[in-house]
Amino acid sequence: MTKLGVVVVAAGRGARMGTAESKQYLLLGGKPILAHTLARLDQMADINSIVLVVGQDDVARCQAYIEMYGFTKLRSEDVIAGGLERQDSVRAGINQLPSDVEWVLVHDGVRPFASEAHIAACWREAMKRDAAVLAVPVKDTIKVVNEQGGIQSTPDRRSLWAIQTPQAFRLSLLKEAHRLASEEGFVGTDDAMLVERLGVTVQVVESDYYNIKITTPEDLPWAEWILHNVRGETKS
Repeated sequence: MTKLGVVVVAAGRGARMGTAESKQYLLLGGKPILAHTLARLDQMADINSIVLVVGQDDVARCQAYIEMYGFTKLRSEDVIAGGLERQDSVRAGINQLPSDVEWVLVHDGVRPFASEAHIAACWREAMKRDAAVLAVPVKDTIKVVNEQGGIQSTPDRRSLWAIQTPQAFRLSLLKEAHRLASEEGFVGTDDAMLVERLGVTVQVVESDYYNIKITTPEDLPWAEWILHNVRGETKS
């Protein structure tokens, strides 16, 4: 049986939110944002195991979430401390996955609204091509701007996509991509970037604009609306 694991990355402090509490622990509908993210993944039949990577000081409270919210695919020993960079946290997470896991999803802890159908589609595409990511077409016109604030060029919007998570990979491929990046001191902005460096084409799977990353205060009221009107845990 093909085994699918998920690494949820939630070790950041989230300075742009401007709160004393890290953004993943802010309440959304009376429950931490991270708990909503985990609940959606925990209820998916395709997913066999979850590893959660958090800050060292947050390991105990996240272990308490397992019993508090009834998670069945996240074990206490699989709540681990992350590294200095997100990339370090992902590497720790994929190394923590059970030995029989062949495929992995890497997901942001502050993206609680990825649809189950889109998550499954991303994994199916990865099983065909070894690597796939969720994304949406960019709505706005994008400008390339120099250090002085002057516009240098305007890329064709039709070729631009905003990349989301989860991102799905053959686990052995992602491990190799992380190994090479670590050896060469390369730090990428996402895991797909590391895989691209191996010469592997990462396939885009279209998602939707509800799969937001909750990053700034302006995102919170929008997230509350999505939770209550579009995509709570019982809505896909």
